[in-house]
Amino acid sequence: MLRLSMCLLACVAAGAHAQRPSADAPADYPKRPVRMLVNAPPGGGTDILGRLTAQHLSDTFGQQFIVDNRGGGGGIIGTETVARAQPDGYTLLFAFTSHVINPSLRSKLPYDTLKDFAPIAFVATVPNILVIHPALPVNNVAELIAYVRARPGKVAYATAGQGSASHLAGVMFEVMTSTQLLQVPYKGGAQGQADVIAGQVPLAFANAVSSLPHIRSGKLRGLATTGLKRSRAAPDLPTLDESGIKGYEANAWFGMHAPARTPPAILAQLNAEVRRAMERPEMQERLARQGADPNPMNVAEFTAYVKGEIDRWAGVVKASGARVD
Repeated sequence: MLRLSMCLLACVAAGAHAQRPSADAPADYPKRPVRMLVNAPPGGGTDILGRLTAQHLSDTFGQQFIVDNRGGGGGIIGTETVARAQPDGYTLLFAFTSHVINPSLRSKLPYDTLKDFAPIAFVATVPNILVIHPALPVNNVAELIAYVRARPGKVAYATAGQGSASHLAGVMFEVMTSTQLLQVPYKGGAQGQADVIAGQVPLAFANAVSSLPHIRSGKLRGLATTGLKRSRAAPDLPTLDESGIKGYEANAWFGMHAPARTPPAILAQLNAEVRRAMERPEMQERLARQGADPNPMNVAEFTAYVKGEIDRWAGVVKASGARVD
């Protein structure tokens, strides 16, 4: 995982010093280090992509963008910290899909996902991969479904916590296959994946950034991806849709946010720098090899996307009957 992180960071650093903030940015921003809360523990896909983005911004602005991992609570712990922060551009949030799932999954949140945040930039979309420990006696999704049906409520799957994208991916699997799994929540995807590798938990819906290196090394077996199209990083893996679960789609995505009322000029400057990083061909190539698909958007586009995702996941949660209180 460390080698993957260093590989991704290296491609950001290359040529980063040639970038300069645009003229419409506040002249004195940033004049001190910026704290970027990653609402997941170290080691998982959210952390890797967050550090990748932070390194590019540090190199560009000449001030440190310091990653502060705040995992747990389905992403709520770190997210609440940013919601309560001063809207001055010095406390930012790097969040994953749970940011837009939580409003419909939980009856009470300590913040308003739309009113308390200003979206900054979309970073990347990443498919999840249904991974299993190599000792699990199944070879494909159909065999896994049969295995789980024969053991209702006894086959465990690791998640990044209650209400996380990996949790809801499992709920979708249960609903669409008429099976019953046993959720084992962790404070983040990295810890859960580690226990799958160790054989403590038999399976997980893990994001491609963190799981592909372990699939390639043989520590995990990938059965299928969760997008509607095959991943460019793992073209030999079928999708769950192809594997008989028609219409199954549960990709992860990652983006940056600021507290509401952060000056628009700061949002625009940060957005521009993230887009420059993600639009580089060499960056796109490296991310694609890890299963991450960059998707540059301006601030207005990303704001609309966040609103749309809240509505989309609300429908999924309602259909699944899932609830976390």
